[in-house]
Amino acid sequence: MVQALKRQWITVVCAAFVLLNLLLTANDMPWLALLPAALIAVWAMVAAADKLLLFIVFATPLSINLEQLDLGGIGISLPTEPLMVGLTVLFLLKLALEKGVIAPGVLRHPITGIIVAQLVWMTACIVPSAMPLVSFKFLLARLWFVTTCYFMATRLFEDGRNMSRMMWLFITAMAGVIVYTLINHAQHHFEQDPAHWVMTPFFKDHTSYGAIIAFFLPFLVAAPFMRDTPRTLRGYAVVMLLLFAAGLVFSYTRAAWVSLVGAFGMLMVLRLRIPPWALLLVLGSGGALYAVNADRITVALERNREESSDDLGEHVQSISNISSDASNLERLNRWNSALRMWQERPVFGWGPGTYMFQYAPFQASEDRTIISTNFGTGGNAHSEYLGPLAEQGVPGMLLMVLLVAVTVWTVMRLYPRMPKGPERTMLVVAFLGLVTYYLHGALNNFLDTDKAAVPFWMFTAMVVLFDLRHPKVEREREALSAARS
Repeated sequence: MVQALKRQWITVVCAAFVLLNLLLTANDMPWLALLPAALIAVWAMVAAADKLLLFIVFATPLSINLEQLDLGGIGISLPTEPLMVGLTVLFLLKLALEKGVIAPGVLRHPITGIIVAQLVWMTACIVPSAMPLVSFKFLLARLWFVTTCYFMATRLFEDGRNMSRMMWLFITAMAGVIVYTLINHAQHHFEQDPAHWVMTPFFKDHTSYGAIIAFFLPFLVAAPFMRDTPRTLRGYAVVMLLLFAAGLVFSYTRAAWVSLVGAFGMLMVLRLRIPPWALLLVLGSGGALYAVNADRITVALERNREESSDDLGEHVQSISNISSDASNLERLNRWNSALRMWQERPVFGWGPGTYMFQYAPFQASEDRTIISTNFGTGGNAHSEYLGPLAEQGVPGMLLMVLLVAVTVWTVMRLYPRMPKGPERTMLVVAFLGLVTYYLHGALNNFLDTDKAAVPFWMFTAMVVLFDLRHPKVEREREALSAARS
């Protein structure tokens, strides 16, 4: 009998697993059924981490956030975040045991320095946090996003083909979500109100859905004309471009529309080779003009009474309505609450991830709207800049602004020294995708979700790698050599 068991051990183990799984399922404990998938995931983490990372990219648009497992405002998305946690643990173990896990150039890059500084400051903000456990969980979530989608992605993208693979995998999965959303929306005649929820369960609301579509539109616009795009993919790229454009229009996400206009403006800045100092001068002058004429501008905006509606023309005009549009007014309410929170705790803030639990007492009665709530159910601070200000004080906001500024500065200095070709095109589309989020981030914040974190950190990793591949000194030497010859 022992010999028979040795010969048939696989059959015996499988039969025992099936019987035990049936018994547990009958008693409302079906979790053992996930064991095979967990074993495959563990094997992939050890034997094929690069392929698992690409799978995470594909699974991100299709992931579902389990609200019942909401841990201190973080929210766990399946299957992506458990896989990221496993990869992060293995990466940190390897980092402790081996040298050269992270390329030296990546570690020395200023963008990496800012990202590490953000993690360090978040850690420092946990101790004085109003809710230390919430802040600790928020830090862990940021850690596994950054580890997998930035540090591990820099290794993944050493093979340039993986950059395109990442784009196409995310786009293909996102296309399924868009088709699902449009079919649901069509049943409601593409009206504006259903646009807020027809993308569930894949996206929480239309704003994050529109932001992610905008992320990839620059790539889809360029893909049919890129030399390294296979002919079979060029027709697919056109179809995806039309699908994504339809998804964006019917998302009714005004911030995403504005972000694409800003991305086009940034493209013109790159093409015209406008130096960074000139852009900084224009932005500074614009800020100064606004500060001087703030009252007049506010009065002019208050004259706009266009409400968000099914009519796309009226919906566009409602972008600047701060007199009666509930969505716009609620953003002002959240921003003013964030500023009041910062005034009370200016250095360390209230703790990472705590805004939604702490902002209610800081709402002024004159700021509250018909959609105001005391429970944070309508989102966080609606800003990637004011959110850190309230939660991590002035250093938290400055680090986020610095990350954006240094990335923009890096690309503006890198673009002129890169030779024309697929690499420079990939740099531009990745950067423009980031620009859409930098602008969108002034009105919403989604970096605590896998949907936005995966493309944001991976696109940032692309910028860093291209900057390392095309150092300034090398380009200057090439130009000098050409001049001499």
